[in-house]
Amino acid sequence: MLIRKAYKFRLKTNPALEQKLFRQAGCCRWVWNQVWWMNQRRLADKQRIIRYHEAAFWLSLWKQSEEYGFLREAHSQPLQQTLKDLDRAYRDGFDKNQPLNRLPRKKRKFRQAAFRYPQGVKLDNRRIYLPKLGWVGFFKSRDISGTVKNATVSYQAGHWYVSVQVEQALPERVHPSTTDVGVDLGVANFAALSNGITYDPINAYRKYQDQLARAQRALSRKVKCSANWRKQKRKIQQLHHKIACCRLDFLHKTSTAISENQAMVFVEDLQVRNMSRSAAGTADDPGRNVRAKAGLNKSILDQGWGEFVRQLDYKLDWRGGMLIKVPPHYTSQTCSVCGHVSPANRPTQAVFHCQACGHTEHADTNAAKNIRARGHRVLACGREGAVRLPREAGTCGKPRGSTTYHLNRGGWNPCPLGRGGCQG
Repeated sequence: MLIRKAYKFRLKTNPALEQKLFRQAGCCRWVWNQVWWMNQRRLADKQRIIRYHEAAFWLSLWKQSEEYGFLREAHSQPLQQTLKDLDRAYRDGFDKNQPLNRLPRKKRKFRQAAFRYPQGVKLDNRRIYLPKLGWVGFFKSRDISGTVKNATVSYQAGHWYVSVQVEQALPERVHPSTTDVGVDLGVANFAALSNGITYDPINAYRKYQDQLARAQRALSRKVKCSANWRKQKRKIQQLHHKIACCRLDFLHKTSTAISENQAMVFVEDLQVRNMSRSAAGTADDPGRNVRAKAGLNKSILDQGWGEFVRQLDYKLDWRGGMLIKVPPHYTSQTCSVCGHVSPANRPTQAVFHCQACGHTEHADTNAAKNIRARGHRVLACGREGAVRLPREAGTCGKPRGSTTYHLNRGGWNPCPLGRGGCQG
């Protein structure tokens, strides 16, 4: 099994080296923006956009000219890789099968300072060779194993980083564990497992939001683009970077702990983009509880559910495990013992009390058990699996002796096996 893995380190730079790095990143940004403007004019005239091969021809002409001769100071491979990235961005933007059909945008200075070397990178203990920049030291926090494929140099919060992507050949693994678990993601508890284990949220943004607000108020009182304004802006960038690093560290530790101990993990297929949509509405039809919904959206986005599921997926795959997503409908309102579905089963956020059988349990743990049971039905019944509808939909919600409905592309449809034939 071939896997690709990235190791990210902070570079040891000086003013002279930083000037060269900014020049290289600036040339890549200029090439991106120049081709982007040409495509914008072509799209306005309803003409075909420039693809990579034509863009590479324009790049060679620009490097030979006197006006744009500064491009000769940059290495050619990062410039060509920038054009390839732009071409791929246009292909993804016009692809209707992509979840986000978004065309590429113009790159701004100091916001997207990064470039990639597709080849020619060498490693020597604590040094890395970057073509046309020479050997550069970096803070080596862990050993690098595998064949180096490419390297990406980026600027973040006042420091330069290098991300080395390597390719490793791993034998087909069988997960050492034989257990499976359902995971319910939330705000009060970041993750609740069906075996009773819970993980408290780190709430990285909430922890530093007061400090961030004071720093932003101080920035608003300074003259824009002045020396003090730039210093204050650097402090805000470093604070945002700290929040992101704290969240990422927590997600890696949690996903590693779960993937090491569980061979199969069931999670809800949450649409975070829809869940965090604003409730402001329009001028003609304004929304209600806008402030409360904005606070909930902030808490949802602070958790990083999408990144957590992504990490859990590839870590389980590397260890021989499996991640299965299930429909999230009514998992918090369904009793894990009798299958009764009702909004009254959850009188508070933390307590689940079944109105039919009297079962009482922590609400998140009960939901995790429902996710685990639904995941087994997904394995038994097919890709989408069988999901029971609540009583309001005309079913009794019991696992046997009732009509089971499946969620597929056509919506909710009865099981083709008939009443009682499907065990889901």
